[in-house]
Amino acid sequence: MEKNLRDIHSPEDIKGMSLEQLYLLSDELRAALTRKLAAHGGHVGPNLGVVEATVALHYVFDAPKDKIVYDVSHQSYVHKMLTGRIEAFLDPAHYDDVTGYTCPRESDYDLFEVGHTSTSIALATGLVKSRDLVGGKENVVAFIGDASLGGGMALEALNYAPELHSNIIVILNDNQMSIAENHGELYNHLKTLRDSNGTAENNIFRALGYEYIYVEEGNDLRALIKAYREAKGQNRAVLVHINTMKGMGLPCAEAHKEQFHYNGPFDPKTGANINSAQVESYQEIFALQLLDKMRADKRVVGLTAGTPGAIGWDPAMREAAGDQFVDVGIAEQDCVTMAAGMARGGARPVMGVVSTFLQRAYDQLSHDVAINDLPVTFVVFYGSMFGMNDMTHLGFFDIAMVSNIPNITFLAPASAEEYKAMLDQAVDSANGPVVIRIPGGAVRHQSAPVNTDFTKYETVEQGAEVAIIAEGTFLETALKAAEILRSKGVTPTVINPRILSQVDAGSLDTLKDYRHVITIEDGIVDGGFGQKVAAYLGTSPVKVTCLGLEKEFLDRFNAAELLKANGLTPEQIASIA
Repeated sequence: MEKNLRDIHSPEDIKGMSLEQLYLLSDELRAALTRKLAAHGGHVGPNLGVVEATVALHYVFDAPKDKIVYDVSHQSYVHKMLTGRIEAFLDPAHYDDVTGYTCPRESDYDLFEVGHTSTSIALATGLVKSRDLVGGKENVVAFIGDASLGGGMALEALNYAPELHSNIIVILNDNQMSIAENHGELYNHLKTLRDSNGTAENNIFRALGYEYIYVEEGNDLRALIKAYREAKGQNRAVLVHINTMKGMGLPCAEAHKEQFHYNGPFDPKTGANINSAQVESYQEIFALQLLDKMRADKRVVGLTAGTPGAIGWDPAMREAAGDQFVDVGIAEQDCVTMAAGMARGGARPVMGVVSTFLQRAYDQLSHDVAINDLPVTFVVFYGSMFGMNDMTHLGFFDIAMVSNIPNITFLAPASAEEYKAMLDQAVDSANGPVVIRIPGGAVRHQSAPVNTDFTKYETVEQGAEVAIIAEGTFLETALKAAEILRSKGVTPTVINPRILSQVDAGSLDTLKDYRHVITIEDGIVDGGFGQKVAAYLGTSPVKVTCLGLEKEFLDRFNAAELLKANGLTPEQIASIA
């Protein structure tokens, strides 16, 4: 079997296959994909569900001449298998040769580095316009699914694309799921279309000007090839609506679609995770605390933009919260502005969000929440070099991005107890927006009482001559560096700043006669809190060194190596003091 797959170097190698051979190929691809995902982890359900859809796509269309854009691109694994990267799915030694998303650095068949949702149709309209300006004839295909269609950008582009009056093909992979369940009336409409086998008179896509093609058996090659051939070459906007099964061919993934949207290594027979011992997590702490606050106060509402599992809200938690938990689908802009409306209406909204996705709603955060100075609380997860490490999902830009917006109080706890006190205060009594950045790494606890005046820095260890001001994640690192320095006869002051959107002038004034102040943050130095400290101390003789990360896009980095490269180990910090 693997020998047959290893013979596939490009889509040209499947063009001459019979339908029977294509069915066999799909089975072999699914089996190989399952083996890799079980051993390595990755996006399980999205890719198993589009095996046939991808085989048919490359059988009918002529990539890379024809342009194919994958939305989010977490469902592009089979595409990679058919475009010269099969070894990365067959040989464990090469599993990490490819990213989990489309990547132009890997192949000319991949057009964009993309890992955020709802962009494919807009990208495709740009390709269409460019093609038409130079007189090209190639097909342009946007492949969208996993609830991406509900995102605002997708709807904006869906509305515009027919106005081009040119060849653009949207393939809507309708697997009845988002990351979790779908939300929004659009998905009820898709059900109406499915239930009528695509014949319902009320059809949003036809109303918008699309030629509409429905494929009931979206995992059947014969039906897919027929539909794609019908769509190919048309000089107008065509939408092909395919009804697929997320996780198809792997019983555990079919039965537990939310769990297997993305999963670590697992036993393919039972679905049980491998080497995943239960450890305390900030996600669980957040979910349980917020649920308690909901029960105590009906005004408290939890919100997410399609990622409830990533912030600790499993199906049981969501059921327990009832109407006090809102999932708007993968639509961060709507979620942030809805929270602003809630706050104006007297509710106490708390949005849990993954750092990389918060940047998708920067304007709403600034314009709708901050300008109006509304008491919305944001709890940000994976805002750390110890979070996700794909280039498209980096979380360490959030300090620079958010802490410089006026009216926002940006807090960085260094322990679970600090975090809980910050959330209590923000929800119970804040008069304006508060962002709480969950620290990276393992949960840290403190035994000392929490000083709840979060406008003030906290001196954790008092010393002299040298001060280390370490944000959230790096407080433990600073304490280790201080221990090294004490062994060399230097007793440094160690400070937990806690608030990153402003400086504590009183605390910094006490450091003006020090020899050296070192700031450490789990984010980029440019625009970070360390530069605020340096600016404040700039007129005093004290030397200030700001440590953090370079302003760059990194891909699949090793955290330990990144620490050393940026001088962030305890030994390196102590050596410069």
